[in-house]
Amino acid sequence: MPDDIHSLPPVWRIIVSKPVPTMQTFHVAITLMMLLIPVTTMANETDHDSGATTLRIATYNVSLYDKAAGLVQQRLRSGTDRHASNIAAVIQTVRPDILLINEIDYDPNAQNVKLFADNYLAKPQDGCSAIEYPYRYAAASNTGIDSTVDLNGDGKLATASDAFGFGNYPGQYAFAILSRYPISEDRIRTFQHFLWKDFPNAKQPVDPVSGKPYYSDQTWDMLRLASKNHIDVPIQIGDSTLHLLASHPTPPVFDGPEDRNGNRNHDEVDFWNRYVSQPKAQWLVDDSGISGGLATAASFVIAGDLNTDPDSGDSLQEAIVNLLANPRVQDPVPSASGDADCRATAQFGPDRQMRVDYVLPSVDLKVLDSQVFWPKPSDPESRWIGVTDHRLVWVQVRLP
Repeated sequence: MPDDIHSLPPVWRIIVSKPVPTMQTFHVAITLMMLLIPVTTMANETDHDSGATTLRIATYNVSLYDKAAGLVQQRLRSGTDRHASNIAAVIQTVRPDILLINEIDYDPNAQNVKLFADNYLAKPQDGCSAIEYPYRYAAASNTGIDSTVDLNGDGKLATASDAFGFGNYPGQYAFAILSRYPISEDRIRTFQHFLWKDFPNAKQPVDPVSGKPYYSDQTWDMLRLASKNHIDVPIQIGDSTLHLLASHPTPPVFDGPEDRNGNRNHDEVDFWNRYVSQPKAQWLVDDSGISGGLATAASFVIAGDLNTDPDSGDSLQEAIVNLLANPRVQDPVPSASGDADCRATAQFGPDRQMRVDYVLPSVDLKVLDSQVFWPKPSDPESRWIGVTDHRLVWVQVRLP
């Protein structure tokens, strides 16, 4: 017994301050200890659920698209789509607070996002616990919107390759955000219509044979930079605001020697480099006509399937290398398990693993953990991940 009663926890001070029979003392102590255990657990849950400063933020390319518009919505409405159920099981296992979903069809009323959240995430999947996301935002996309010109030079019009962003129908391969915290929709900035030619030092594709620009002047003057969209979504975490900077640049392949997709991917990735570094840039004009990049004091996370690996692949890697080295950006390289190497986030074919999916916090956020959901082949959870080439990537951060 300590010499000073005041050095004991408050409960034990009560117990030892009054002389009671030994057995009674024992029962009182045990009872009080039992009462304290759930209080402590609930306090931890309340601190997390009320939000306070620790957040798990994730990106996941889920490949929820189909051959024609409306088919994904039919699948999601059924509540029994196996693809969607497997994706939901992964999300329910990781349980991010904020989630960027790449490749879920866009519809103006955000019904696809609602159906996925309500019919799959909010219901237990394959033994996992349900998770609620009351705040949702579906981003409009350039995919499938016809440019009216022959962008790929195949002599045909109105093909998937002739859209402002590759797509067989409007909204294919779009992206959306699910959040447990309020999304400030009136403050969202989108750059869907931002023109590629207005990007400083834009990498305009060049025909290597003729040395002339691949696109005519008329075509170049109307091309959009974003193959889907670039969006700045403010999310309110108590008294703090976190900006989720989301995009899904075009793959740097499926083109010709002019490397039009590789050049576009470079500038789509480099867009965020400029956005977080040039708060007063007059050329950075969003779809509402407001100019300038992100405020220097703002907290942010850049997230998405960026379709570029800093060390391998077909992309022009300078953009992603510069983004990872940006003084405002942290690169918490995620750890992985199973067959993945220490940095891969996607599997393209049996022997090609690459890091193309990113969650990059601003330097004012304290990184607590960063992982890729990539179970070992022997793990029962591995049955969920074959529905897409990509793996869910998450970062745990603490707000300043």
